[in-house]
Amino acid sequence: MTFRNLVCMWALLGVVCASSVSAAEYGGGVDARVVLRSTTTSNGARIAYPVTDRPEVTAMTVTLAPGAETGWHSHPVPVYAWMLEGELTVEVEGGKQYHFKAGDPIIEVVNTRHNGRNTGKVPAKLAVFYTGVEGRPSVVRTPAP
Repeated sequence: MTFRNLVCMWALLGVVCASSVSAAEYGGGVDARVVLRSTTTSNGARIAYPVTDRPEVTAMTVTLAPGAETGWHSHPVPVYAWMLEGELTVEVEGGKQYHFKAGDPIIEVVNTRHNGRNTGKVPAKLAVFYTGVEGRPSVVRTPAP
């Protein structure tokens, strides 16, 4: 995926997630649909944005080969993803699992250890957006719970 496609994906995510956006606010030929609107992360925790004078957004793609895992990690900042291809099972500290497939939006857990595993037979590809703080990591490796 090119940087241009990532920028387009970020713009689309902004359109999809904005609470006040509707198709009527655009010109003809635009179809804007809310895919997910939430005030909580995947595990039900309230979304909280970092308070900082150095905000930083990072957009990237992540691809996991069949059977590959991310390794246990956590995010100290809100992270949003879109499953582009394949499927992913995310195990969260405490044993709960969430399953995502191509086309699913994901609001990742914050400050909670989790591990993503490609449970499918094809690569799992995600567009991921980190809403972080300049100079601070958005992903922190952790031991398994």
